[in-house]
Amino acid sequence: MGKGTGSFGKRRNKTHTLCIRCGRRSFHLQKSRCGACGYPSARIRKYNWSVKAIRRKTTGTGRMRYLRHVPVRFKSNFREGINELFFSLK
Repeated sequence: MGKGTGSFGKRRNKTHTLCIRCGRRSFHLQKSRCGACGYPSARIRKYNWSVKAIRRKTTGTGRMRYLRHVPVRFKSNFREGINELFFSLK
């Protein structure tokens, strides 16, 4: 059997499924490894030969729920609550 029409009927099993860390359909079922983020490795998969891919995934491309407010807190020396109000009046 060649690679043509006849062999396309046999292609009905999935090699990749959704990754629980990055959400992409890159988790290889037999290898148990994600091709996009490297899960279950502790470190995120990242290579310098693909600068564009790093740019897509880097800090600032998501919501930044914590980091977004850090510059504002830095201005008041990370004081919070009533102390922040007290020091700003002086």
